[in-house]
Amino acid sequence: MKGNRGVGKIFIVMFMMMVIMAGCSTKKDVSSDTKKSDSAAKEGGTLVVARLSDAENLDHHFMSTINAASITHRKIYEGLVGRDKNAQIKPLLAEKWEQKDDTTWEFTLRKGVKFHDGTEFKANAVKATFDRLLDPNVGSPRAVVFKMVKEVKVIDDYTVQFILSEPFSPLLSILASHEGGIINPKTIEKYGKKIIQEPNGTGPFVFESWTPGQEIVLKKYNDYWGEKARVDKVVFKVVPEETTRISMLETGEAHIAEPLSVPMMDTVKTSKAVDVYRSEGYGTEYIGFNVQKKPFNDVRVRKAISYAVEMDSIIKGVYNNVGKRANSLLGSKVFGYNDTMKASEYNLNEAKKLLAEAGYSNGLEITLKTMDSKERINMAEVLQSQLKGIGVKVNIQVLEYGTFVEQVNKGDSEMFIISWRNATGDADYNQYNLFHTSSQGGAGNTFFYSNKEVDSLIEAARREKDQEKRKELYAQSQELEMKDVVYIPVRVIENLAAVSKNVEGFAISPSGYLEINDVSIK
Repeated sequence: MKGNRGVGKIFIVMFMMMVIMAGCSTKKDVSSDTKKSDSAAKEGGTLVVARLSDAENLDHHFMSTINAASITHRKIYEGLVGRDKNAQIKPLLAEKWEQKDDTTWEFTLRKGVKFHDGTEFKANAVKATFDRLLDPNVGSPRAVVFKMVKEVKVIDDYTVQFILSEPFSPLLSILASHEGGIINPKTIEKYGKKIIQEPNGTGPFVFESWTPGQEIVLKKYNDYWGEKARVDKVVFKVVPEETTRISMLETGEAHIAEPLSVPMMDTVKTSKAVDVYRSEGYGTEYIGFNVQKKPFNDVRVRKAISYAVEMDSIIKGVYNNVGKRANSLLGSKVFGYNDTMKASEYNLNEAKKLLAEAGYSNGLEITLKTMDSKERINMAEVLQSQLKGIGVKVNIQVLEYGTFVEQVNKGDSEMFIISWRNATGDADYNQYNLFHTSSQGGAGNTFFYSNKEVDSLIEAARREKDQEKRKELYAQSQELEMKDVVYIPVRVIENLAAVSKNVEGFAISPSGYLEINDVSIK
């Protein structure tokens, strides 16, 4: 991206001049609803999205981030079901479904749907997709999400059954996430166990090209079965420097820049050409501990750190009160959220006492890893300053996003700042992925945490049909996780992006997926 940096300097100068000309006028934030305008939006054109980082891959059986899934989910790949704008489950590739008994779900598939190569979508594609996902020889880190699926049975060309090994209440919620996207069987045959390089699905966009570290290009699928995309092409450009991303919007070189940092938000509000997009997400941001690595294999050390963090000052100083303070790793809109949870209070004396009990009365030295975003770096520096107060020296290691994810997934970490964007809106996606013993590593449990009682509660909640009882089980598991101080909750995520005023129809789902199928450019 050397070329971008050079051009970026010119853009920055131009951008600052535009900001000055805009004066001190204030603009309202764009809500999660579609913007309205007097000017009619046009069909066609190329939508350019400037993004902080590239996708780690384009195979949703191997993806570990919503960042990557945003490229393919509901654009290239579609699932049997999806979510509407109110986050309610709706038919997608399946027209209807029925739970025939505790462990059998039957789906009637939509007719007249074609994959991007013209192959007709039928039940064999559903079976091939999930057979690949669940094949231990493929080794998908996302297989754990559908661990309960014993068999996908083809009844006829347009009827398929999911036979489960045990009752699983939130099945529809995970089928609606990116892991449930249906892949063309020909693509599966071509790539097999290898990561798919040319995704082929049924969605409104067709994969055109990927230049790693630079851009991913999608084009409109004219034979799409549903409402067709309104733009002809989408280019996801990797632009690490935020000022360059925003300047690209000012000059018309891009239409959407994401993520938008809190420090840049007020600057963007003064622009006459760009709006701030905000919406509350399902996910949370948190400080995590690798509980298998010294010194954090001792709960007293973890608890001491939690007592030494003054979170209100971080929410205000780092995030400018964008995103309310979290009390767990479930956002308040997620099913199963426990509103009675209490996070650790600020107590330096208790923190010092616990460190002394753990054998660190003279302090200790730790490494804190974070990705290369402004807020995360700022928060790391605040933590570094706060923890000095109890004799903890914090060495900050800032990593490029993909490298950061890879290292944390492998367990090459002690303490880290990270987020989890719940893809389904159900507590199971959070609890099973982040805390169940079987999910350690790339599946989400980067704490490398294991607690048999927590495992049992999570498993019981998956089987329970009574939704109120499920909530009770999740409340208990969250309390145990907090007691074990596996993490320190920071804030409920707000989705932030900078959007050109000539763009209509853009949204970010509560799960964090970029929604561009209805986008048009004026």
